[in-house]
Amino acid sequence: MATAFADQLRSLSDDALGALIQLRPDLVVPVPADISALAVRAQSRGSVARCLDALDEFTLAVLDAARLSRGEETALTSVTAIVALASGVSPDDVGVAIGRLRARFLLHGPEEALQVVGAVDEVTSPYPAGLGRPADYLDAQAAALCADRAKLRRTVMAAPPGARAVLDRLAAGPPVGALSSGGTVAEPVQWLIDHHILVPVTEAGRAPRPDGELVELPREVGLLLRRESGPLGELRPFPPSPQGPVRDVKSVDSAGAGQVMEAVRTTEALLEALSAEPAPVLKTGGLGVRDLKRLARAAGVDEPVAALLLEVAYAAGLLGESDAAGTGRGVTTSRATGTADEIFLPTGAYDLWRALSVAQRWWALATGWLVMTRQPGLVGQRDDRDKPINALSPDAERAGAPQARREVLAALAELAPGTAPEAGDVLALLAWQAPRRARGREQTHRDALAGAATLGLTGRGALTSYGRLLESGDDRAEADPLGAGPGGERLPGASEAVRALDALLPAPVDHVLVQADLSVVVPGPPEPELAAELEVIAELESAGGASVHRVTAASVRRALDVGYAATDLHALFQRRSRTPIPQALTYLIDDAARKHGGLRGGSAGSYVRSDDEALIAEVLADKRLSTASLRRLAPTVLVSPLQLTRLLGALREAGFAPVAEDAAGAAVLSRPKVRRAASRTPVSARIAEPAGPLLTGPRLAGVVEQIRRGDIATRAARRAPVTVRAANGQSVPGLTSVQAHTQAMAVLQQAVRDKARVWVGYVDAHGATLSRLVRAVSLSAGYLRAEDERTETLHTFALHRVTAAVLEE
Repeated sequence: MATAFADQLRSLSDDALGALIQLRPDLVVPVPADISALAVRAQSRGSVARCLDALDEFTLAVLDAARLSRGEETALTSVTAIVALASGVSPDDVGVAIGRLRARFLLHGPEEALQVVGAVDEVTSPYPAGLGRPADYLDAQAAALCADRAKLRRTVMAAPPGARAVLDRLAAGPPVGALSSGGTVAEPVQWLIDHHILVPVTEAGRAPRPDGELVELPREVGLLLRRESGPLGELRPFPPSPQGPVRDVKSVDSAGAGQVMEAVRTTEALLEALSAEPAPVLKTGGLGVRDLKRLARAAGVDEPVAALLLEVAYAAGLLGESDAAGTGRGVTTSRATGTADEIFLPTGAYDLWRALSVAQRWWALATGWLVMTRQPGLVGQRDDRDKPINALSPDAERAGAPQARREVLAALAELAPGTAPEAGDVLALLAWQAPRRARGREQTHRDALAGAATLGLTGRGALTSYGRLLESGDDRAEADPLGAGPGGERLPGASEAVRALDALLPAPVDHVLVQADLSVVVPGPPEPELAAELEVIAELESAGGASVHRVTAASVRRALDVGYAATDLHALFQRRSRTPIPQALTYLIDDAARKHGGLRGGSAGSYVRSDDEALIAEVLADKRLSTASLRRLAPTVLVSPLQLTRLLGALREAGFAPVAEDAAGAAVLSRPKVRRAASRTPVSARIAEPAGPLLTGPRLAGVVEQIRRGDIATRAARRAPVTVRAANGQSVPGLTSVQAHTQAMAVLQQAVRDKARVWVGYVDAHGATLSRLVRAVSLSAGYLRAEDERTETLHTFALHRVTAAVLEE
């Protein structure tokens, strides 16, 4: 069978073989040595399961029809038999589905003698289309009843209401149910057993016995009960069409762009809050509940949104762990003492990210979200141990999350532009497109929809134009999300999505509007340089398309502390403001500058000095500074045991305006030291596409040619047989190295399925070619595990050392 399958692949044209590789790219990871190796891989459990995962509901139903219509002796079916089972559906639609299965070589052979790949039965339900096994396999009395169709129909019609409800449930599939509940067989179930409509069985695949733990509905009874809906149940050749309002594309893009600005602003606020007050890493990993609440309050969002954006920032390389000294990752969490030696801090890449345009910053976040193997929607829920799942903790790791996000975006992209479907309609569409993959992923898909809305990929429930460009995959060619020139200007290789979003966002502004009440209106997103200046000289009051800041005495004092002089501040406002500078702002700056530096501190622990003796006396008498334990050394000098930074902070809280000075008495004016974690590689830069390589054009032709050449070389080598000898030195009849390694793999797979004994030829550690007669147990992870019944020893063979295999006759 394996040889016939390989011969069918060998007979394909190069174009047809290339089409198969494109449909099943995992077959060439790595590139097989020859056609026989390709055939073995195409029939393996893992590859067949991956191929089935990508098939739609109708194609899987047609595959079930092929399994049901197989002959008992030949295990063959035909197009005619499959079409007959798919009643109520156009034969043309069935033919298209059969074509999809044959193109993927899940069905192979001529139309009147089609064969289902053996691994299909191993990786799918033992009950095709939800129908049970034939009655003659289950029970002789049930087989006799089913042979008389008129008697079977009368018996089913005579079933009591409770028994008929059981039959209807089992007929819908799966066809098995529990025999008893609490040790007692229910009366309807017992009636059906007594009348041989249900058969007690053990677990599927084992031999039936009268005292089985389950009951099974024979296939013939299931087909009788499905006489109205058809043998395969309700068939849907075409996907469900999601219903929803069709919104104006411009309004969708506008709403999405507004949400993009909000997502970028919130992410920056979260990371700034962590920079000002780093959060410790929990002993079990992740961010504590209290810290998440604190950060959410600081950014003005709810906790789920804060958790999502923190996870995305981590995936984009903007957030990382650092030792408590802020020198990057170097000290691990001490689990023995229970002390946390690590904290969450923005990385060095965060400072580069802040200098980019809003569209580029969004691109870094969106691509990080798209590929991160995290499910932020789980944060706040409880795990299997009834413990809460924390943000950034290992418990939120989900390997299937990136695939689920791509599926959601692809489903939205298939709809007409502006269509805003309900979440339930999107889930129904995904369940039709890939039912095996969608099973159990409903919450993951809902989280993907919520994440897309939060990041602005969707607006008013519909996919945006730049979201479509991101989903199409063109943007994945740009490896560096922070790849921009000085000042954030666009590089030649910038993504189309970034360009499309840039056109929707308001142009960055380099000016402000200063009001008489000392409020500062920024009529658009500020340029990076202006944003850095506003962060120092004013307090943010409201954010959005146009943000509002306010100049206060504290913000002016902060600007003076980082090195601005009064003349610098006057010049800055004159340069940036498009409105006249109010006199109140001029007075505020001059008054703060006059007071600033009137007190100077140094280390003693620390000291405070001033040429103004009255001011020193006022400080010493201030009860609010009692915790500083100030002591007069001279009429103009006070000392304190506190460190200088703490003393200056206490003085500022009391309303004074001190500055630090160095050993020479010069004022020390500087910005606060910014703490950063070590830079991390963004997730998007180190996660490859899970579906396999994208093979097109010359690359695909090269792979096909390599396989063809390897096949020619292998077939030529078969002309020189080498006898394989057993461990005692005698030759083993029928076992030679002309059996290619790949053919041996097919024999071993068959031996594992049948639990059969097989001669295995292999190369030992000394390079000698030997063989053993063993009973195959399992074949996985590159190893064959088999039992030598003569010595009662379990052997493990590395598959790359296996040279041949022959089933025992």
